[in-house]
Amino acid sequence: MNDQLLTDRTAVIYGAGAIGAATARVFAREGARVFLAGRTSARLDAVAQGIAAEGGTVATAQLDVHDQQAVERHAAQVASTEGGIDIVMNAVSVPHDQGTGLADLSVEAFLQPIDGFLRMLFITSKAVAPHMGHERPGVILTLSEPGAKLTAPGILGHGVSAAGKEAFSRLLAAELAASNIRVVGIRPHAIIDAPAAGSYTGALFEQFAAAGGRSVQGFLTEELAQGTLLKRLPTLSEVAEMAAFLASDRAGSITGTVVNLSAGALVD
Repeated sequence: MNDQLLTDRTAVIYGAGAIGAATARVFAREGARVFLAGRTSARLDAVAQGIAAEGGTVATAQLDVHDQQAVERHAAQVASTEGGIDIVMNAVSVPHDQGTGLADLSVEAFLQPIDGFLRMLFITSKAVAPHMGHERPGVILTLSEPGAKLTAPGILGHGVSAAGKEAFSRLLAAELAASNIRVVGIRPHAIIDAPAAGSYTGALFEQFAAAGGRSVQGFLTEELAQGTLLKRLPTLSEVAEMAAFLASDRAGSITGTVVNLSAGALVD
């Protein structure tokens, strides 16, 4: 008996950074055929080599998710090869400002994460939706952050973009439900091992760490983790394993919601 969660599923993952790479590995381990797309060929190749070494199935494509025509061509090619697309996850990061208050924040810096994240969610969702669902249940997974609900100074653009991503996911779930496509958001807190895996969050948190005379890892464990109920932060493995579960039939009745992986930084 095959107990893999995603046997014979076709999964498209946008972004080969820390979360995208971790999720691609877990999806492949669980039996999915993974199509990994991103801008950096070196990252794509490294992830693909690791998956192939473990016996998984993976193909890569160098792609800018803000290029709507390129994303649509890629989705159509995958669907043509596979007969459709079952799972999609957008794990592309958008570098942005955190820590600057309104008085010193430019409109460009404010809008950067809002336009960047929501534009790519719209482009990728629009590209894949025609190739998903109906007799083949589809799942679209999105990522947000606790900033969607946290009230704190210095995160205007970040917080609004996170809230926008969650609103987008809920509304998209309503629109695509008739096509047998689920849409589920995942909201992790700062991921403890992401900086070491090459995430852009390492540079993002460096300014906060330096202000307190700490390393990035010290800032995460001694400050951010202490603001959670569990006194720890989520790991890449936990995010990827949750993504695999949500993409599987075991989560077949979950849609239009956000799964809270904040370790208790937010309590719903």
